[in-house]
Amino acid sequence: MTQTPLDALAVNTIRGLSMDAVQAANSGHPGTPMALAALGWAVFTKLRKHDPASPEWADRDRFILSCGHASMLQYSLLHLTGYDLSLDDIKQFRQWHSKTPGHPELHDTPGVEVTTGPLGQGIANAVGMAMAEQFLAARFNRPGHTLFDHKVWVIASDGDLMEGVSAEAASMAGHLKLGKIIAYWDDNSITIDGRTDISFTEDVLARYRAYGWHTESVDDGEDIDAILAASRKAEADPRPSLIRVKTIIGFPAPTKKDSPAAHGAPLGAAEIKATKEIMGWPDAPFHVPAELGAAREASLAAGAKSKAAWDAQLAAYRTAFPELAAELDVALAQGLPAGWDANLPVFPPSEKGVASRKASQQVLNALAKNIPHLVGGSADLAGSNGSELAGLPFYGRVGEGEVPRNINFGVREHAMGSAMNGMALHGGVIPFGATFLIFGDYMRPTMRLAALMKLRTRYIFTHDSIGLGEDGPTHQPVEQLSTMRAIPGFATFRPGDANETRECWKAALEWDGPAALVLTRQDIPTMDRDVSGAARGGYVLSEAAGGDPQVVIISSGSEVLLALEAQATLAGKGVRARVVSLPCWELFQAQDQDYQDSVMLPNLSARVAIEAGSGFGWERYLGMRGRFVGMKGFGASAPAELLYEKFGITAAAVVEAAEAQLG
Repeated sequence: MTQTPLDALAVNTIRGLSMDAVQAANSGHPGTPMALAALGWAVFTKLRKHDPASPEWADRDRFILSCGHASMLQYSLLHLTGYDLSLDDIKQFRQWHSKTPGHPELHDTPGVEVTTGPLGQGIANAVGMAMAEQFLAARFNRPGHTLFDHKVWVIASDGDLMEGVSAEAASMAGHLKLGKIIAYWDDNSITIDGRTDISFTEDVLARYRAYGWHTESVDDGEDIDAILAASRKAEADPRPSLIRVKTIIGFPAPTKKDSPAAHGAPLGAAEIKATKEIMGWPDAPFHVPAELGAAREASLAAGAKSKAAWDAQLAAYRTAFPELAAELDVALAQGLPAGWDANLPVFPPSEKGVASRKASQQVLNALAKNIPHLVGGSADLAGSNGSELAGLPFYGRVGEGEVPRNINFGVREHAMGSAMNGMALHGGVIPFGATFLIFGDYMRPTMRLAALMKLRTRYIFTHDSIGLGEDGPTHQPVEQLSTMRAIPGFATFRPGDANETRECWKAALEWDGPAALVLTRQDIPTMDRDVSGAARGGYVLSEAAGGDPQVVIISSGSEVLLALEAQATLAGKGVRARVVSLPCWELFQAQDQDYQDSVMLPNLSARVAIEAGSGFGWERYLGMRGRFVGMKGFGASAPAELLYEKFGITAAAVVEAAEAQLG
């Protein structure tokens, strides 16, 4: 074991703070931060380029604690290296509205780069961060002006590497040779249920070498010199790197170390007292030696020096390349440049129309010309999703001077979602990803995390209903619209024709959070109507003729045309029906109440909704008496037109539902 006296003091401080904070909260995970104290200290003070006074500096090295349950490691490191996190904040660990929640939370704590906790997500996010760094370097670096050259440091647990999403992401990172990723595997041999060999016996380093990663091994997690030596080799290798670091969970607790007892519960007062005696540490809780003040100042000084050098480079860059610098400012803010929505396609009215996925393809490519930091791809379905940016280079296949804009994610939906989150977290790009709506379930955890972190990720989900036809129920989404709409802050757009698709793309890009475009496989007529109201999430598409409405018909997507057909049939029977197109519930709910009421007429009890999916959630707009026309079970394999008839999703069913309410 090699540690300087100052290193040893810092490592013991991290252990003491971790034990004390978990004990004070009476919940948490003390063992892993205790085991990782030396590694974390080495990364934050000897390896990572960062400025604690400027935690959002664009060229900082990113740090991800993928095993987010070890949050006290990160909080201790942030406090000791000069971030805006006080000892009083640490004493509020896991308390209401504290800056030290149970798992690291983006936006809550200065210096936390990503919300982690669901295992596997953090190391998968690193892939997206490295991809964003690669894009920014290719787009903006110029000879003599290197604005972007930074790494992504990750600490991951056994559990992280067991999760399937990390395997998908590691495979992609190795394929793309994302050499800016340096990940440490905390090999402590402990899971909650016992030792790892009850479920995890593979040769992990061999697996990662097979993915195309460089690997190293450190047999003593207390040996900072060995950690640094392995890390320097990783920095010199053009491949992503995984460094195994053998640690002892809960070290040096006398009775609970190297056991599940150190994982997810306070050590207890007696064990903490005994541990501190072994460490030669004061028994008083939350002890931070005064000698570490110098280390904190040194960290702040080193960070300020690095940041000042970069600021000088940026100033010179602004002089040399003013147009690129202006573009960079917009990209780093993940903003939209002036004229971003210019020259978007306008689709003429047509009975045959076009599939909304095809309309989206045209809109997306027009947007890509106007938004140079719009970057993304598909999970092996680019042709079906209409997600390829025509004529633009692909990651992994760029020539000299080319900037990657397209991504072949492969059949890796979960990793695609995590990588998108990593790109958005890094900044500098607006990421999008595409697949069939049914396979959105494979990436749902990442969509939830995107909403939790308020990330500007964009999803293209095609083949949105039984309308995809013969592929059958395995590929026909039924409950997916409802489950996406249940995610707080996640905007789901389901446009009714080609021009609504354009308006929904515009609204989705302006939405402050994640947003999805849900699109048809089948052609749908292009309406001869003003659809600009789609920008408000819901609007009166067709007003009742001849007087006040007697019934409101509400729909989204391809079923809007059935609503219009039902309106015409009802009019022939003397019934006045208003048709409301509701492409985005979340955006509509963000409008003021007067507008919502003017569209939905809440005092009118006769209401029908039609959508080729589950009715779950539609009661919000239907009230107690309203009727829903849609799916009540899974789909089937048959032509789309027959499926709509057999499942009763027809204009005639809407007419019947309306008449039943009106008596």
